[in-house]
Amino acid sequence: MLWVVVPALNEAENLEDLLPRIVKEGESLASVVRVVVVDDGSTDTTVEVVEKAAAEDPRICLMRLGRNFGKATALQRAFDAAVAGGATQIVMMDADGQDDPTEMGRLLERLTAGADLVTGARIERNDRFVKRKTSRLYNRATAAVSGAPGRDFNSGYKAMRAEVARDVAPMLYGELHRYLIVIAHWLGYWVAEVPVEHHPRMHGRSKYGVARFWRGFVDLMTVRFLMSYENRPSHLFGGVGFLSLVAGAGCLIYLTALKMTGQGIGDRPLLIAGVLLVLVGVQLILFGLLAELTIHVRHRDRRRL
Repeated sequence: MLWVVVPALNEAENLEDLLPRIVKEGESLASVVRVVVVDDGSTDTTVEVVEKAAAEDPRICLMRLGRNFGKATALQRAFDAAVAGGATQIVMMDADGQDDPTEMGRLLERLTAGADLVTGARIERNDRFVKRKTSRLYNRATAAVSGAPGRDFNSGYKAMRAEVARDVAPMLYGELHRYLIVIAHWLGYWVAEVPVEHHPRMHGRSKYGVARFWRGFVDLMTVRFLMSYENRPSHLFGGVGFLSLVAGAGCLIYLTALKMTGQGIGDRPLLIAGVLLVLVGVQLILFGLLAELTIHVRHRDRRRL
């Protein structure tokens, strides 16, 4: 069973053209196909367009979110529904028409060849100059920081096995959907890329601005932290805290030696710095231990289930 998940926010015009093409391509690839449009709080006629298409073709269905929760939540809800609905393969694609439905076969072929998650890499992008350049920088930074293989991490065109969707869904919040490849790679799945054709947007305007670029790098640090320290947070906080504690203690020992020789230390900035370093070090070490306690309780509860 193939599920095609299409998150949509104010994409009525595009969905009118896109949905029949997705269904036509999907029925040539799987014995059972279902196209799920996740409406992420649209204010145009997206809901009406999808409902009309669903009335004409039962393989199309609409999943509505109460308001605009973001793409990560839309994908999470759809992945959970797909797994519960018995899907074996899941394709996700954007609703702007830039992803070509005829490329689905190539993505699914790579799954059949053994990959667990396949990204449609947009080698020749039909986007604005600024968007292309910032995306290139983002992809290079993601590859360098995460160590995951790939050239186009932010492509919304992906195919995956149901077990991948099941395991990554709980980690999709905020804007972490952009790091599906990184998360799947971190979980031990084989990720791959297939070059795909990328078209200009059919109708409407892009929903993403420049701020998304900077938020992406903050999210990248979040993913990197989770990859490295999810199950050992005290290694980070405790390590930094220990260094701060040692530096502060060194400052105070030095000032104590000066005091014993009769020199005044009350007006020295180093005294304040030493005290602060010691306090910060102790706080970070305690914070790391509290985080370890939280991890311990979580794993203990999992073993009991």
